[in-house]
Amino acid sequence: MSLTEVPPQQLKAILARAETLKQQRLDEDRRRDSFEFFSRYLQIRPKTGALAPLTLNAAQLKICRALEEQRAQTGRNRAIILKGRQIGCSTLIAAMNFHRMIHEPGLRTAIIAHERHASANLSEIIRRFYEHLPEDMKPPIATANAQSLLFDKLDSGFLIYVAGLEGAGRSATAQCLHASEVAQWPDLDAQMASVMQTVPDGAGTSIILESTAFGHNAFFELWQRSTAGETDFLPIFISWAMMPEYRRPVDADFKMTGEEARLADLHNLDAEQIAWRRAKIRELRGEEYFRQEYPLEPSEAFVSTGHDSFIKAELVLRARREKIEPYGALVVGIDPASLGPDATGVAYRQGHRVLKTERYRGLTTMEIAGLVARIIREDKPSVVNIDVGGLGLGVYDRLLEQGHDRSQVHAVNFGSKPNEPPRLDEMGRPQGGGPANRRSELWMNMKTALEGRLQIPDDDALQADLVGPTYKYQSDGRLLLESKQDMRRRGVPSPDLGDAMALCFSDPIGTPDRSAGFWKKIEYAGGAYV
Repeated sequence: MSLTEVPPQQLKAILARAETLKQQRLDEDRRRDSFEFFSRYLQIRPKTGALAPLTLNAAQLKICRALEEQRAQTGRNRAIILKGRQIGCSTLIAAMNFHRMIHEPGLRTAIIAHERHASANLSEIIRRFYEHLPEDMKPPIATANAQSLLFDKLDSGFLIYVAGLEGAGRSATAQCLHASEVAQWPDLDAQMASVMQTVPDGAGTSIILESTAFGHNAFFELWQRSTAGETDFLPIFISWAMMPEYRRPVDADFKMTGEEARLADLHNLDAEQIAWRRAKIRELRGEEYFRQEYPLEPSEAFVSTGHDSFIKAELVLRARREKIEPYGALVVGIDPASLGPDATGVAYRQGHRVLKTERYRGLTTMEIAGLVARIIREDKPSVVNIDVGGLGLGVYDRLLEQGHDRSQVHAVNFGSKPNEPPRLDEMGRPQGGGPANRRSELWMNMKTALEGRLQIPDDDALQADLVGPTYKYQSDGRLLLESKQDMRRRGVPSPDLGDAMALCFSDPIGTPDRSAGFWKKIEYAGGAYV
């Protein structure tokens, strides 16, 4: 029987079945071509025992799928990975690039490690991948040594360098760059500027930067800008809590300290993970080193290596996980910025919830005034608090010129004296203490709110801003928050979103709706409503 003799309904079913089988074959081919399928052929030397197949752990799967999704969406990879020790990140990136090198002719990968020993380890990993492949999968080799593994007919392969050595990666022609332990590269700023030019800005290219934290340097700055969405780099963070082997058996008498219990609650850690953490801190002889090597979240890693935050990461994490319904009047904070490196920050607060924060770059005074006017028109806030210590004065004046009421648009000067009156002793003499200026006062108000109950957006960029500034006490005992200028001098971006959010706590009363019984007075440093 020919197809022309088949009844229409039966023919439709046959064609549908054929299409299904065709799609299944295509899906199977794609699966077999995928890295996750290919990885089963790769051999690694695990932390203990003999050689074993590469079985992707939870952290490696997270990185792998994030990179594959980015490549599917953009046609290339640009990623920055902040990680703890010994999660297998370098092995994974080497394996993903190895998969591409033997399947895509003409590709070259440049690997740049932070020291000779690490360079040798990565070279050994790649050679091991090749040596243990099935024979029918091995491409012919043109060059194989400690500095390169090049495939003959494919005209692809690896070039391996050590950061800081003369010419490291500069003369390479590569489509893929794997930069390992970037934060520990010598002369990091110059090295980054150089090697980033190794890879052309085209489809199919890949630049992967991975490292543990090592202070506030160019890696930190790129991470901060990437989490704020200001670069093409996808930020990927890997917590030690993702690693199943980071556990230690406990007995029935094991008890957590108060701090450990808070961490367990914030990060969903169990007793065995807390026991491992406690033992590792003893081994490293300090919690600061532990947090740098094994962070639970990004700001913890960077803060512990650089300074003592005024607002601790734990407070911010808890606020990110709160669930509170907005209540009362809307307060908007505006921290204007000029055309320089800073951005204009905007924050929206309603009751015990910060609804959202926004960052705008490259706006002129008139454009910021237009932005605020639109917010007033569309969102109808009860109060807009604007920092008028610099560019903001022109914004404020323009808004008043347009007819906006002073009862709605408030001028706040970060550099002025605090509203809180100085403390006096029994004789009426200044006692010292309290905030040193208005900005410090607003951040103190905001910190008090975080110590109570406050919901904020679940956003890494906002958290980085909130934990960014450090602090000190003046000779009279007044608290002085670190200035934006001092932050920039140590390589930390201005906390634009943090300042905007602090402006939402400008008035002693956190909302103009003073009749709302939702608010209660919290006594601290003279008292403030939050």
